Amino acid sequence: MTAESTKETERFLFHQSLFRFLVGLAAITTLVSSQAKQGYDFFLVTLILAILLYILISHFICSSIGKPNKVRINQTLASTDAFLLGCLVVAIDLNLLPSLLFILTLQFNALINGGIKRLIPDNLALGLGLILLILIQQPQLSFSADLKTSIAPLIALGIYICIYGASSFKQINCLLTKQKEGEKQLVQMKLRNYHLSKYLSPTLRKAILSGKDVKLETQRKKLTIFFSDIKGFSELSEEMEADALTSLLNNYLTEMSKIALKYGGTIDKFIGDAIMVFFGDPDSHGTKEDCVAAVSMAIAMKKHMKELQQQWINQGIQKPLEIRMGINTGFCTVGNFGTENRLDYTLLGTEVNLASRLESAAEPGEILISHETYSLVKDLIMCHDKGDIQVKGYQQPVRVHSALDLRKNLGKEQTYFEHLTNGFSIYMDLDRVRNYDKDKIMDSLIDAANRLKSKDIF
Repeated sequence: MTAESTKETERFLFHQSLFRFLVGLAAITTLVSSQAKQGYDFFLVTLILAILLYILISHFICSSIGKPNKVRINQTLASTDAFLLGCLVVAIDLNLLPSLLFILTLQFNALINGGIKRLIPDNLALGLGLILLILIQQPQLSFSADLKTSIAPLIALGIYICIYGASSFKQINCLLTKQKEGEKQLVQMKLRNYHLSKYLSPTLRKAILSGKDVKLETQRKKLTIFFSDIKGFSELSEEMEADALTSLLNNYLTEMSKIALKYGGTIDKFIGDAIMVFFGDPDSHGTKEDCVAAVSMAIAMKKHMKELQQQWINQGIQKPLEIRMGINTGFCTVGNFGTENRLDYTLLGTEVNLASRLESAAEPGEILISHETYSLVKDLIMCHDKGDIQVKGYQQPVRVHSALDLRKNLGKEQTYFEHLTNGFSIYMDLDRVRNYDKDKIMDSLIDAANRLKSKDIF
């Protein structure tokens, strides 16, 4: 039994005992008041003593029995209370006002301690008491409304409502306090989940948040795997201060991650300046579409690297940093690897190794893709056949291609331009040029062209 259910049980027992005590005293007072003019006969005295004895016995029973049986016993006693209340209404000759007050008190008690489920048996017991005592006593029914006999049940009902109101107010305050604590804990939990999510793969994060049991299980799927790193980053790390290097690396990884997520890639891991991304799991749009998305992502990274190079030059890094990328498509084992205590969602297989080898074999600024990947993207992406190369760990040469750009960006409809030489560099992506910057760019190009024409260069 939880702490909350225990408190609910205690509240039910308290209200039931309070109802029995107050109605019992009101019943005795009402009986005395109603029979004051007629005199007190043996039946009245016996009834008063029976009410007192019932209150004492019921209190003794509730105090002595164990908690598991208290609710069941009190439910039985509640029906007995209703039965005796029916007898009482007949005993006071159905005096209209006190009878209505007693019955109203019974309805209120039943509703707050069990709702409709409690209301039906209590009213059945009330009706049984009415019928039984009418048959036994055959009273002279007088539907009078004597105010004196109504004071006691009215006071009992008022006290009961006031005590219940105070109890409810205390309970509401307690619930509001718990709600505030719960909201505070929820905010803290969301904050922890936010920080924790940065260290988990999207698949693991989704599984944990959905409540599913994350198990050690894998499956074979055809995926497209991407690897990249920065050429010459190791040498740069020896020249730069740790803080500046950390800022540069974090900026680079952040920008590349945005592009990977934009194209629907699953970021597997960061290994220093290296990035591993795969397409086709957990969500896949088909092998061809996943493959095109992977190569398109690599092209977007290559273009965006030009912007980062300009930023880094402004920060004092004169040597241009270039990324090299390798992409391969094939069947891999994907899933949760590790132990029952610590899991890692990743890939295994020779196709993963080949993608890593292609990245190592790529020239700075080059996207080297396998023939399997090329066969899936050649109709949408312009590639250059580089023939066969020898790859570490493979006995047979591997045929590779260099991905240049999307075909729609080349020719007459070309939207991407790039040229770099000593003293001059240009990088322009028409898809990203904003209309209100167009005139400024044209003025800059015309001014640069005029200066170049007018100056004698040796």
